[in-house]
Amino acid sequence: MKKLILASICSCFFLISNAQEEKMALSLDEAINFAIENSYNTKASKNDIKSATEKVWETTTIGLPQINGAIDYQNNLKQQVSLLPAEITGGPAGTFTPVIFGTKQNIGASITLKQLLFDGSYLVGLQASRTYLKISKQANEKTELLTREAVINAYGNVLVSENSISILEKNLKIIKKNLSDVKKIYENGLNEQEDIEQLEITLGNLNSQLNSVKRMKGIAYKMLNLSIGNPIETELTLTDTLDSLVKNNISLDIVSEEFSISNHVDFKIAENDRESKRLLLKLEKSKALPTLSAFVNYGTQGYSETFSFLKNEQEWFKSSLLGVSLNIPIFSSLGRSSKTKQATIALENADIKLKETKQRLSLMAEKARNDYQLSIENYSTTKKNVGLAERIENKQRIKFFEGLSSSFDLLQAQNQLYSQQQNYIQSMLDVIAKKATLENALNIPIK
Repeated sequence: MKKLILASICSCFFLISNAQEEKMALSLDEAINFAIENSYNTKASKNDIKSATEKVWETTTIGLPQINGAIDYQNNLKQQVSLLPAEITGGPAGTFTPVIFGTKQNIGASITLKQLLFDGSYLVGLQASRTYLKISKQANEKTELLTREAVINAYGNVLVSENSISILEKNLKIIKKNLSDVKKIYENGLNEQEDIEQLEITLGNLNSQLNSVKRMKGIAYKMLNLSIGNPIETELTLTDTLDSLVKNNISLDIVSEEFSISNHVDFKIAENDRESKRLLLKLEKSKALPTLSAFVNYGTQGYSETFSFLKNEQEWFKSSLLGVSLNIPIFSSLGRSSKTKQATIALENADIKLKETKQRLSLMAEKARNDYQLSIENYSTTKKNVGLAERIENKQRIKFFEGLSSSFDLLQAQNQLYSQQQNYIQSMLDVIAKKATLENALNIPIK
């Protein structure tokens, strides 16, 4: 019984510990830093760097000494017969005597050291592998920048859903009170049934919107977990607010920041892609050069009619060999020429792509600056419009209950207010998102 109680306590402690591990409080900066280390994309890109590093070493080892060993055992179940002129053994001329050369069984062991002395393609391949490593590191940098932008958008979407819920609940509270007051007025015969129905339509629409946003909030949290590399069911608490993020992300200094295309990661990737195509062309040309290698071999052979190779009296015959091999390409039916032409075309395309990248990155930076400035202006406008819409809706509500305006006028004012509220929240998210896009366009490193 004691063991059962102890096991139950341990199980409860384990479950509580797991539950605690599945909760996390994060600011936006903390979420970004966590994602850089733990997101699925950044983990994969870091593994690509490791793989590229191993590729460099794999290529390097081609030019290093190679040692191979071999053991061969043969059992001639039916030995081959050779024919010798019979007169050698004293037989009649013109006839042959069947003889068997060698023993029924033999075994041999050898070890060979090979060393590449010269191979043009090896030298080019080594350069190419190092270029590939550079591309992998730059791809990881690009992945981290994209991860930052994705986390900012996901974090912002969660805050937008939470703010939308708060606004909708506030609007619902007001509408419910209005509907209750209108019903009391109707019972006293001072208004029409249509006034109640108009408010009920608005109430139904707000309830539908609230339910939809609540469902979207759950998805938004899961998307944030996915973007930072968490299990999607992890319970998150966001310590930053939408207002604080907007305040921190409104800065016109970044608009005037100088754009350096030579330091942009996309441009570096395009440059290294061009370099890889240049090396490919060099590789195809190097295949017309001779290759030179040397080898040293040492071996031993044993022969016997029976399997006596493990006995001390077994006789062994040693051998050794030193050699140099020169391979000279002479004629490939223009195959090498065709591959060289293809590599030349690939290099030309890489040059074209590099020019296009310069133009595209400059245009993206300019567009990102304009979009960011527009988002700040739009935020200021929508913030002002919300205040105006609130005052208009409040005046129409007062007029309605005083009998000076219709329920239709009140409905229009309410719909205008709800629309401006959503525009305001969206404009806040746009400021944050457009700032992230501009940071990527200018290739501003992660702090």
